[in-house]
Amino acid sequence: MSRICQITGKKVITGNHVSHSHIKTRRRFHPNLHTKRFFIPESNEWVTLRVSAAGIRVINKKGIFNAIKDAKEKGYFNA
Repeated sequence: MSRICQITGKKVITGNHVSHSHIKTRRRFHPNLHTKRFFIPESNEWVTLRVSAAGIRVINKKGIFNAIKDAKEKGYFNA
């Protein structure tokens, strides 16, 4: 399973680890992902999503049905 949020599309990005002596080495920044189950009252079913902390906030704001609908339109959610 890839490290991509199914609601916001957040994924791994790369950057530099900078030491005290200012030596730069490549590193990866991972999104804060959680596997979480959500209940969709419109269709009366449970769905398991891999979402970031920001994705959980989007779901709390918009509602699970609208959040999934918007994610499908943007191409982040495919299930």
